[in-house]
Amino acid sequence: MVHPVEPEFEQALNELSTSVKFFLEAHPEYTKALEIVQIPERVIQFRVVWEDDAGKPQVNRGFRVQYNSALGPYKGGLRLHHSVNLSILKFLGFEQTFKNALTGLNMGGGKGGSDFDPKGRSDAEIRRFCVSFMSELWRHIGEDTDVPAGDIGTGAREVGFLFGQYKKLKNQFTGILTGKGQHWGGSFIRPEATGYGLIYYVLHMIELACPQYSLSNKSTLVAISGSGNVAQFTAFKVLELGATVLSLSDSKGALIATKEGGFTKDLIEQVSALKLKGGYLESIKEEGYEYYPGKRPWTLLKTVHIALPGATQNEVSKEEAEALVAAGVKIVAEGSNMGCTAEAIDVFEDARRGGNKDTAVWYAPGKASNCGGVAVSGLEMAQNSQRLSWTPAEVDSKLKNIMAECYKTCFETGSKYSGESLEGDKLPSLLSGANVAGFIKVANAMREQGEWW
Repeated sequence: MVHPVEPEFEQALNELSTSVKFFLEAHPEYTKALEIVQIPERVIQFRVVWEDDAGKPQVNRGFRVQYNSALGPYKGGLRLHHSVNLSILKFLGFEQTFKNALTGLNMGGGKGGSDFDPKGRSDAEIRRFCVSFMSELWRHIGEDTDVPAGDIGTGAREVGFLFGQYKKLKNQFTGILTGKGQHWGGSFIRPEATGYGLIYYVLHMIELACPQYSLSNKSTLVAISGSGNVAQFTAFKVLELGATVLSLSDSKGALIATKEGGFTKDLIEQVSALKLKGGYLESIKEEGYEYYPGKRPWTLLKTVHIALPGATQNEVSKEEAEALVAAGVKIVAEGSNMGCTAEAIDVFEDARRGGNKDTAVWYAPGKASNCGGVAVSGLEMAQNSQRLSWTPAEVDSKLKNIMAECYKTCFETGSKYSGESLEGDKLPSLLSGANVAGFIKVANAMREQGEWW
């Protein structure tokens, strides 16, 4: 069920279909499940009219793709960005379905948002947009139906405005959105969760594949793209553990550390403050850093040990993947959703197959390596249901356990269902492992609920 105007969704579907091919040869009865799971249970599209500061009406498109509820209420973020369209949201909802399955928590998959872009808008304009957006969305969501969250363009400010309007319309204070303020139902570690979870997943990969590049070594060089929430907390955690951060980026270009020691905590905090104001990295004029307009980090670094895409989809091309392999990269793990193009993934997977544990490049897809964010959203839902608030240490411990189990599941399933020989100390495909494990869990629940037979 792919339409020519849905390239991002087609890419995500092709990736899953290719990964589960060996599994389907062994279990052909699941072919029908693949046919059914790729179609969303419901797609909602609506008009959002709001008033700008000049008093003029503006209009945007609003969406919610309620993809699959076999494992629990639909769960996934709301993206506010000018690029948002149905293809992107279908791809994100499809990925979210299997990502949520890998967390081990009872969450289905969904995604939504609008082609409204908060950048350059006043707080009052953003509030009026959020009020209008929620004035339609509220009738389609609920704490046991569909629980949205933040995403690109949707931070704590936007979540607050959306929650406030929902509360007024329903006259209820429920855990309807995650990513809320900590003093009114939010969870500790939620802002940090995707970045921290990414690193917790990568630590297991490093332990097996390249312990010489431990993140406790200052000599370990880590390239990060993006400069939003995910990239910032990924970088903070890398610095906390002791390794060196070489890069950050945004939609206008890349900022590369040219001085020994890489990015500092102070510089990343400066980036964080800049992004809260809607600024760009090009405005940072610090000695020891060089800005490259119109570039991403991957071709700008001579030596890289660990690469962590953390910006948006398809941000690593085939040529950039080849540059990373040439620069000595050992681990590539996505903090963004579908951060690598299909051709880039082929480069990394070929490098894995062509080497052994000591020489291969090991790639982890975002549905596994970045599931920490939605995992802590699930923990926020659990806290809301109990009217409790866990300590930061409690949440962080649960996040570490979830990422450890996710890695173990991907490793074991990839070893069993990749269709490859692992003789000669080969590393299994975490791509196959994540896709097959997520698919099996969702498909089994759907079969037991009568969705296929």
